[in-house]
Amino acid sequence: MSAQQHREILAAPAYVPADDARPVPGPIAVLPEPVQLFVDAVESAGGRVSALSEETRGLIWLDPSGSERFGQVLSDNPQLSWIQLPYAGVDAFADILKRFARPTLTVTSAKGAFAQPVAEHALMLALALLRRLPLRLSATSWGDGTVGTSLYGLHVVIVGAGGIAIELIRLLRAFGVTITVVRRGSEPVDGASATVSTNDLDAILPTADVVVLAAALTDDTRGLIGGRQFAEMKNSAVLVNIGRGGLIVTDALVDAIQTGSIAGAGIDVTDPEPLPDGHPLWIAPNIIITPHSADTPAMTRPLLARRVSNNTRAFLGRGGFDGVVDPVVGY
Repeated sequence: MSAQQHREILAAPAYVPADDARPVPGPIAVLPEPVQLFVDAVESAGGRVSALSEETRGLIWLDPSGSERFGQVLSDNPQLSWIQLPYAGVDAFADILKRFARPTLTVTSAKGAFAQPVAEHALMLALALLRRLPLRLSATSWGDGTVGTSLYGLHVVIVGAGGIAIELIRLLRAFGVTITVVRRGSEPVDGASATVSTNDLDAILPTADVVVLAAALTDDTRGLIGGRQFAEMKNSAVLVNIGRGGLIVTDALVDAIQTGSIAGAGIDVTDPEPLPDGHPLWIAPNIIITPHSADTPAMTRPLLARRVSNNTRAFLGRGGFDGVVDPVVGY
């Protein structure tokens, strides 16, 4: 794909369902199992939960995988007019959503709902890397006390402009950092010192001290950070990925860490995931790997329930939907 084509795709307008495609209220099914927390969320908003049938119009899908069953449910139930998915990222469902996309179907995800815990995790990883905590945690003697960098006054580049990025910008204000947001298009983001399009990512990387990946994984963002991008970064820079593992070319990350092209990496997501035992990343220097735990179920379940409740109100005609997904773009 050419840079021009990439720019045009990334600058496409956000997906908004047409007014005449608004979901038709009706019973809502909670699948694969009617978990009480989410049943209560629907009913507290005035919705009615029932078993899946020809009368069902809404679906709360709680299985995080893009399973065959989900595709079969969509195929067997063309009357569905609203689907709520369980995660912020919908890459696991992307092919199925494209196959069954239609103007009369609104799809919502949890994007933005889990912003606080994930942004908190990103900040933790960045601070730990800058202070060389992987080195200190593995130490068995006093060692060198002169290593470590302060976050104050640094240049932080955030790739992505969703809820996580917005919350991370809020958390970073206390550190007096300069923030550049890299996003689809170049519309300004509140709190950022600058906003640039993804087409300008390579140009901004040489100035970054911390790079945080918080973008959705789509066909156009897969492998966004590879060998060329690592070569552009400072050897003192650190990389944090709390988006999706596929945003990074894993072999290029291994090489960048092992050769010192960058100073360190903190990754909550990997490609492949889970990261196999014995993978070179496990023993790479100054790396922190957390097992997709930036937003644990204990953190996210009440936040997802709140999203379900809000979107049930929208389904019933009281307000707008949160986290609307464009099935074509993939987020």
